[in-house]
Amino acid sequence: MRNAYKYTYIFLVLSVIFSSCVDQKKFENIGTHEKPNVEFAPNMYYSVAYEPLSQITDTDAGLWLNSNDSDTGEFYNSNPYNPHRMNMREPAANTVRFNDGGFLPYRLPKDCLDYASKTLLNPLKVNDKTIEEGKILYVKFCAHCHGETGLGDGPVNDALKGVANLTTGSIKDATPGHIFHVITWGKGRMGAHGSLLNQEERWKIVSYVKENLQKAEAQQ
Repeated sequence: MRNAYKYTYIFLVLSVIFSSCVDQKKFENIGTHEKPNVEFAPNMYYSVAYEPLSQITDTDAGLWLNSNDSDTGEFYNSNPYNPHRMNMREPAANTVRFNDGGFLPYRLPKDCLDYASKTLLNPLKVNDKTIEEGKILYVKFCAHCHGETGLGDGPVNDALKGVANLTTGSIKDATPGHIFHVITWGKGRMGAHGSLLNQEERWKIVSYVKENLQKAEAQQ
């Protein structure tokens, strides 16, 4: 009887030892799509992915392409739990988008040019990098009207006379805040660019105009 207990004990010890030597690679895929095994509430592990920038509300869209048991089409892509079945919720009221420069929304209205001229200061460090990036933006968004050197001789001036020369007159002496506000809201024939360029990009253009175009003309 005593030997029986002894052999039983030895058997249990050996069972534990050998079970710990099982090749763990066999269990690497447990709980994955390759070898899901049995899962409790799988929707808790694998959430439905919704494409935030698309909105297909037709439940029959792509129904002919379905490869699963879903009652909706393959292309249907709407979140039934959001208002209007939107995939991406609208930001909360008065939410301010985070940005690297820490810029708050520009609140001065169009008719505050004089105030902007006197109070706005360029928040960027004006260095070679800022000026070079401002040049790239200027060539892309401004040169077609004002010309590559700011003389107002861009291609658009051939059809629309009266494009401002940035290197002479009152514009030459305009403050950075003045130029920034005009880029934002437009002035005269110039259209608003506030929706095309963020604040940091506008200030880079201001830096390039003030430190390169206008100073270069003054040195001639």
